[in-house]
Amino acid sequence: MKIPTDAQQRGSARTHRPERSQVEMRFYSLDQMVAREHRVRLVWQYCESLDLGPLYEKIKSKVDGRGRTPIDPRILFALWFYATLEGISSARRLSDLTTRDFHYLWICGDVTVNHHTLSDFRSGNAEYLEKLLSDSIAVLLSEKLITLDTIGQDGMRVRASAGSSSFRSESTLQQMQEVAEDYVKELAERSDEEAAAATRAEQAARKRAADERLERIKAAQENLKELERRRKEKRSRKSKSTPRASTTDPEAARMKMGDGGFRPAYNVQFASDGDSRIVVGVSVDNQGSDQGEMLPMYESICRTYGVTPAHYLVDGGFTKASDIEAMDAAGTEVYGPLKDIKRQVANGKDPHASKPGDSDAMARYRKRMGTPEAQEMLRRRPSIAEFPNAECRNRGLHQFRVRGQKKAMAQTLWHVLVNNFNRLNNLGFLQTLMRQSCTATP
Repeated sequence: MKIPTDAQQRGSARTHRPERSQVEMRFYSLDQMVAREHRVRLVWQYCESLDLGPLYEKIKSKVDGRGRTPIDPRILFALWFYATLEGISSARRLSDLTTRDFHYLWICGDVTVNHHTLSDFRSGNAEYLEKLLSDSIAVLLSEKLITLDTIGQDGMRVRASAGSSSFRSESTLQQMQEVAEDYVKELAERSDEEAAAATRAEQAARKRAADERLERIKAAQENLKELERRRKEKRSRKSKSTPRASTTDPEAARMKMGDGGFRPAYNVQFASDGDSRIVVGVSVDNQGSDQGEMLPMYESICRTYGVTPAHYLVDGGFTKASDIEAMDAAGTEVYGPLKDIKRQVANGKDPHASKPGDSDAMARYRKRMGTPEAQEMLRRRPSIAEFPNAECRNRGLHQFRVRGQKKAMAQTLWHVLVNNFNRLNNLGFLQTLMRQSCTATP
């Protein structure tokens, strides 16, 4: 079938046609290409209010000294902050956007950025980001904008950057270690003729890859020992499955996800203020269950901010007796659903009555959960504890782009800081925080 020409297709229709060969003179600055009210300007204003001194201290190139001039850390910080706000988690994509998107070009201000630098910056400053979070909450507390009287905690599983097929048993890991060690030794003993066939860069890349693989295998073996230790500590029946560890991300663990499947993941925990929904505590670990996660988060909040929450809201997965007792002794009331309420009621039992072996704290907890005030607290819990989870999911926190617990924590902290930035802006607290010139040191 013969296709009509472009002119035949248009016929007598009058349209605007693209003109790409006309030579023109255009005079404009990057600043003119970004609207005055665009949120990228607010992001930069926020980044300018931060004390990035600890990041500048890492720079070895000094004024009037030798060495290549590095990229300003404030540019890198603003790029990742705005990218996370936009739901972008890929360093390669972010690097590409800095060459063609005016908002990212405006942040860079004609400074060239590559994806390696971006990737290193995102995962290499976890301590600074964590301190920045705690310092910002401390400012809000000192200004009496939040009280931390009520805290809600919830966890979510985030897929690790590892495949399910990367998990190996102890015997397989031992075999892989022997093969990897032999290969490293072979690279070191290659003849001059064999070495000459590859460039220095290729030789270095092969050795680096071999060394890194050997390190991951050894780390997986260490993680197996930790898994075995946890298994022995559990009082439940002995698992029949063989413990396995990933050779891609040794610190990740296979967890049950929201859809019922099992995949390598990390357990991300958020603690949020009840009134503002601002995240005040965050942790990332490889525990497959939320049980036992409440007390460490609670103690961290009390220690970091010097306050004792009056109410602590959790779901049924957190209600461990020893945690409830410890928090009760500190003066905090835990609110979480009791287990098997329907079955107990069907059997004619009072689910809120004290059980044999209950401590005084557990008896108070059961009685408290039968009150209308407790039921109202439980109705409030999802909007407090699960709100930041949903916000971070909507910005792409479904799978980590990095490997290792520390780097996963760093990526999570970017999401937390952006979440709090949005909440502070919506509540009208952001300008107060920026005026206080929030500081952070490692």
